[in-house]
Amino acid sequence: MPREYTLHTAPSATPRIHYKAELNEQQHAAVTAPPGQTLVIAGAGSGKTRTLTYRVAWLLDNGVLPEQILLLTFTNKAAREMLERVNTLVQVDTQRLWGGTFHSIGNKFLRWNAERLGYRKGFSIMDREDQKDLLETVVANSGIDTTGFRFPKAEVIGDIFSMADNTCTPVEEIITTRYPYFDKIIEPITRLRELYQQKKVETNSMDFDDLLTQSVRLLKENPDLLERYQRQFEFVLVDEYQDTNRLQCEFIEMLTGADGNLMVVGDDAQSIYSWRGADVTNILNFHEHWPKARVFKIEVNYRSVPEVLNLANASIANNRAQIRKNLQSSRGEKGLLPALVPLDSGSAQASFVAQRILELQDEEGVSLNEIAVLYRAHFHSMELQMELTSRGIPFQITSGLRFFEQAHVKDIAAFMKFAVNRRDEVSFMRMVKLIPGVGGASATKLWNAWLKTDAASAEVMTGKFSDLLIPMPVPKKARETWDQFAYTLDELIVDGKTTTPPEMIRSIYEGVYQDYMRAKFKNADQREQDLEQLSNYSSRFTDPLEFLSQLSLLSGVDTGDKPDQEQDREAVTLTTAHQAKGLEWHSVFAIWVADGMFPHARAVEESDLGIEEERRLFYVTVTRAKDELYLCYPVINHQARDGDILMKPSRFITELPQDLMEKWNVRGGW
Repeated sequence: MPREYTLHTAPSATPRIHYKAELNEQQHAAVTAPPGQTLVIAGAGSGKTRTLTYRVAWLLDNGVLPEQILLLTFTNKAAREMLERVNTLVQVDTQRLWGGTFHSIGNKFLRWNAERLGYRKGFSIMDREDQKDLLETVVANSGIDTTGFRFPKAEVIGDIFSMADNTCTPVEEIITTRYPYFDKIIEPITRLRELYQQKKVETNSMDFDDLLTQSVRLLKENPDLLERYQRQFEFVLVDEYQDTNRLQCEFIEMLTGADGNLMVVGDDAQSIYSWRGADVTNILNFHEHWPKARVFKIEVNYRSVPEVLNLANASIANNRAQIRKNLQSSRGEKGLLPALVPLDSGSAQASFVAQRILELQDEEGVSLNEIAVLYRAHFHSMELQMELTSRGIPFQITSGLRFFEQAHVKDIAAFMKFAVNRRDEVSFMRMVKLIPGVGGASATKLWNAWLKTDAASAEVMTGKFSDLLIPMPVPKKARETWDQFAYTLDELIVDGKTTTPPEMIRSIYEGVYQDYMRAKFKNADQREQDLEQLSNYSSRFTDPLEFLSQLSLLSGVDTGDKPDQEQDREAVTLTTAHQAKGLEWHSVFAIWVADGMFPHARAVEESDLGIEEERRLFYVTVTRAKDELYLCYPVINHQARDGDILMKPSRFITELPQDLMEKWNVRGGW
């Protein structure tokens, strides 16, 4: 048996960090935990990111090589912030450290090894809209009769496939449990899945979920690669472990190995994403997978006053499935009791919130940026939006398209994707449909003509696009633009090499897209500024493939990156409780906290699992407040169809000791 021998960097003789002084006792115990498997339960506002960051620094200070550390996160922003903090703590080149989202790490594996799975180098990554387009093509060419039954749209089919991938569940079971109204067409949907998988290989494309499913498959089918990565990643660290799904959990287990060093950090009380595949049992049953694991609890909260935490602790205590903990405030001052505010109606609720916001701003000096209104569903904010508008109170809603998902950004990306992967049918079709006179049928003909050229299969583009494209038969109306389109593509690859991302964007914009944009969009000036920003962002990259990969990664998940809109403008935040996770404000208003609204009516009808997740969502809502918390609900809910309905306060309120709240009696005034 060979002798095991591990190389380490020399430990720092004089570490820059005084760990005991900079961490509290609970954080220090977790950060300095010995090798092995470790579960860190970090309560809301307890310094989870700080703990994980210092753990990485501790490993580096103790001689672990940067490339031996794998840090898995859920957002690019989280990974970036943690690595930036590590950089300020230790004198080590952290660029060699592997840190990023599950999908970005999977993308790295696949960029080097995709040929083992039947793909070619330079595969495209499809975002959700690209996936929809390819699925529409698959459905159209499948021979399946979609007229005899209300057949699901491509987006719905994509969601079914995605849920199956992320939960490691057969499509048939996903349909039965989550989409029972499609029971009659299970067979054609499962057939479409096979055709879709074939089409992706044929077009050398992967969807966002493939970055993980294919990575797991790669490791399963190639023991040499699995051994290589297990040997490389001496220490695996995972952020927000309570949000992992079955596929991510499997990925972690494979890379760690049975006896590897694994530290996961999370809070089971903040597991709120089962609707998108997250499995709270991954953290609740951690010891079933890792029986030797140590458990550390971090319960000192640096965010909220004790009165808010007392309510949060009392609420989550009603959940049976949990790892029990008790948040304690580091803030010694006495705060205000959370306010329980029943209102006569939805409009009265909106009036109260708006008036109290102005009082907080004018009388207590609270910035509008430090005030948030949270709700269970978007439609709960309708009346409030109108009230805030009428009173001239600025607000921002944290929903809508992200920057990288906008049509004009995706149009530019389609040109670039096709230039680097000339078998990318989705990008080609999107690109040519921008040309006047080219519709679906003519675009398909052009694609079939392109496939007959040598350039479509060549590893390197040596000739010119214009020599191949201009002779093609295109509608008369499209001829002039088609020629310009071909010459523009010529500028993207010079002497067989792609130009830089900023050069590509400039060529596309000036060559064909500026005229299209001005004719297509009424806000062309704003979109032009967007493309300028895109070009600025792309200047960070020299390789178009790397830039396009990042673009797809940013638009494929909840990245935590927000558009740079109205950064200097004070505004109240309106957001769902789900989107508020990880954020904090001085004052939080939770509205429509009534049974059937929060908890959601569907959860009330489900088993205890549904109610317990809704209670965790309530816990997340409550723990967003640093100083003041208002729990509001209308007594009467007027509905056009059913008239006035008497509302009951949420069970999450009635089950609490009433001395944890101060009831406000709000009356109408002149």
